[in-house]
Amino acid sequence: MNNSELTIKICGQAGQGTQTIGAVLGQVFKKAGYYLFANQDYMSRVRGGNNFFQLRVAINPIYTLRTQAQIIVALDKESVELHKAALSTGGVLIADGKKFSLSGDYPGFFDVPLFDLAQQAGSEIFINTVACGVILGITETGFDYLEQVIRDIFKVKGEEVIGKNIQAAKSGYDFTGNNFKKDKFKLGDARVQETLLLNGNEAIALGALKAGCKFYTAYPMSPSTTIMDTLAYYAKQFNLIVEQAEDEIAAVNMAIGASFAGARAMTASSGGGFALMVEGLSLAGMTETPVVIGCIQRPGPATGFPTRTEQGELDFLLSAGHGEFARAVYSPGTIEEAFYLTQKAFDLAEKYQIPVLIISDQHLADSYRNIPPPDLEKVKTRRYILSKEESKKVSNYKRYQLTESGISPRAIPSWIEDPVYLDSDEHTEEGHITEDAQLRVKMVEKRFYKKMAALATEIEAPVVYNLEEAQVVLLGFGSTYGALKEACRAKELKAGFVHFPQVWPFPSGKLLQILAGKKNIYTVENNAGGQLAKLIRRETGIQVDGSILRFDGRPFNLDYLTEQIKKRQNQ
Repeated sequence: MNNSELTIKICGQAGQGTQTIGAVLGQVFKKAGYYLFANQDYMSRVRGGNNFFQLRVAINPIYTLRTQAQIIVALDKESVELHKAALSTGGVLIADGKKFSLSGDYPGFFDVPLFDLAQQAGSEIFINTVACGVILGITETGFDYLEQVIRDIFKVKGEEVIGKNIQAAKSGYDFTGNNFKKDKFKLGDARVQETLLLNGNEAIALGALKAGCKFYTAYPMSPSTTIMDTLAYYAKQFNLIVEQAEDEIAAVNMAIGASFAGARAMTASSGGGFALMVEGLSLAGMTETPVVIGCIQRPGPATGFPTRTEQGELDFLLSAGHGEFARAVYSPGTIEEAFYLTQKAFDLAEKYQIPVLIISDQHLADSYRNIPPPDLEKVKTRRYILSKEESKKVSNYKRYQLTESGISPRAIPSWIEDPVYLDSDEHTEEGHITEDAQLRVKMVEKRFYKKMAALATEIEAPVVYNLEEAQVVLLGFGSTYGALKEACRAKELKAGFVHFPQVWPFPSGKLLQILAGKKNIYTVENNAGGQLAKLIRRETGIQVDGSILRFDGRPFNLDYLTEQIKKRQNQ
């Protein structure tokens, strides 16, 4: 029997390598030609606790997780008890019965001497590699793929380490082949080739590189840190400066300074760190300095759930900072959107000389999906500054010159002979402090009214799916996209969705057209307050029929959302 999809869950304590096994398997199944979606659930600790890596593999495109798993690997005894309820009917629970003193009373229990096999390869440290071999054996995926990945991962450690890991993996693979019934978890024929395996933060980082980012600074704060890690990895290759600041206040101000000097600049944090940036955000608004800022959400308030997911900062980002000034807020829902919208963020920031925000969350940040290579020509990179040649002709330069569009010619210091004045106080066209009331009105109209009017003409259109015959309409932003799409594929639900890749300026007119005549409208949000529902009512007057909310720190998945939709249909 060939399966169209499988969900595999690897469970254990922090430090046991659940993420390592997941990462290896992700590369293996990608090489084998399958679609996959993977996510790590981990506690905020270095050792102990219970973590798991969940990997969904399929012959067709997938975008989210499932609640139950067909294959569960437990690396410690506690994981057996914690996760046995997540095992699907007919699934297999893999654990070391001897090591954990387990009987055969557990449904689907497959006793594998994981620790003995690892010791035979030289050390218990190889248990992760043994487990990979076991899983490949159960799914009847060619061992050659695993050997290739092992060679790629350990190539810097030499042939001895590579050899021992291959030996450990082969022992797990062979043990399964000799002791497990074939065909039960065999996947159907692979259908996809030439894909990239990325998570949301990596896609943001690569989008920044493509956009020409030359300065990135941040203070490490999960779940935003992997943006900095990825950019640091490529920094030398792309002539990029990556600076770890002492705090988020320094980070945003350094990014603004770099932008003032002519470099495309970015910073990112999570909610608590972003809170420290808001004075700097207003500085960028007043000084009309382009900067891209990412807020990768986690549950708050305060420290909250540091390693979990939530969408609790939508209201915050729309109004963050003191005073009124133009901004745009992108809310990518897929790996592809994270890549392309980051490029657009840099373009929009520089074109209109404003801060542009990217709102994401831990689920998108840390979830892996394999995608076709992106179109590198889809978003054009253009600079909106006076060139060195143009700068030679400038005289009597006015940094904040009043124009019909609200956008002033932007010169780079040292490229022109005139001084460039920058002022956080209200200022004249030249940049000098003023308290003139009439000039204040003109400057607010320039910074706020004119720029917001122009931004409204460049709103990223909502993504619409399956609305023609839909009896239930779901609205979401950010990482809810995957669960929305897969739930709305089910014909029996008769559901469609609208997803917002941009939440500010809000696409009010377009949404009114889309929802004309529609009933049974619900928002789907990872927060407790229904923040998207309130935004929609404020901007369009549409009162949704309800909200499907989740705020336990866990993401929406296909099964959870499907259950919630059915509840509302049966009311």
